[in-house]
Amino acid sequence: MYRLRDLREDWDLKQADIARLLNCEQQTYSRYELGQHEIPIASLIILAKYYQVSVDYILRLTDIKIAYPKDISLIDKYILSLKE
Repeated sequence: MYRLRDLREDWDLKQADIARLLNCEQQTYSRYELGQHEIPIASLIILAKYYQVSVDYILRLTDIKIAYPKDISLIDKYILSLKE
């Protein structure tokens, strides 16, 4: 469902490492990876910043790994999404 496991493994991290980052239990984070629980938006934002990718990438809405620049406008983001 999400790209959580792929990203974590790419960074050679354990579930417990990411659970600490998100301030949750390792079992809770495991359920996010398995798609058994929806990950909270706040946690998605933390992970996107940590891994330097977009939330869209984590959610498999795009294959573009690079996060949006901080100065990009909402209209620009929308236009970019149409080009995908």
